[in-house]
Amino acid sequence: MITPAENSRERVLARIRGALADRPDTPPEPSAPRPGYLAAHLPEDRATLLAVLAENLADYRAIVHRCAPSELPGLLARLLREHATRTLAVPGDLPAGWLTDVRDVELLTDTADPTGAGALTAERLAAADSTLTGCALAVAETGTIVLDAGPAQGRRILTLVPDHHLCVVRADQVQASLPRALPLLDPTRPQTWISGPSATSDIELDRVEGVHGPRRLEVVLVVEGDREP
Repeated sequence: MITPAENSRERVLARIRGALADRPDTPPEPSAPRPGYLAAHLPEDRATLLAVLAENLADYRAIVHRCAPSELPGLLARLLREHATRTLAVPGDLPAGWLTDVRDVELLTDTADPTGAGALTAERLAAADSTLTGCALAVAETGTIVLDAGPAQGRRILTLVPDHHLCVVRADQVQASLPRALPLLDPTRPQTWISGPSATSDIELDRVEGVHGPRRLEVVLVVEGDREP
């Protein structure tokens, strides 16, 4: 005996089969970009890319700093002092030179291996005042920083749990646009795309920060020959 529900299901499936009858079995090849398609809309000189990245990050309420490579340890130490950081979470492969000027701060080093040994727990990270990482690259047009668990970045949890994220971006890591950036990323790696501090809004558009990640994001742009303003 066919129930009303089964009869309705068969009618729906029959309509779907009829609608798909003239469709090819394999999807069509993606069409080529239109002639004149621009992979980037910015002049790709370094000064322009850094200026646009800084402007877009600030628009997302990130705090942006600039310095020369030799000034990085001193700047990081000052920013941690200003944030009153007492515990700092870092990936195990963070360049040692970044922390040479840091004093009176407990380092929580995440040295997770494939077995999970050496991994900081979510509870331990939640107690950290700040986290410090590098990045895979940054996108000037969108004001986005991309992490992929590569060198000086650590696991995704490192930058999602602590309330304050200090991220170091080298000038040579800044790409003009997404079409420029995507071919440089490994799609099999765990990626985190960051455009400003974590934020969300309710139906009345009340903005709340820190719900899905750090409430405060500070980005340090490291530029050869530069001097911190």
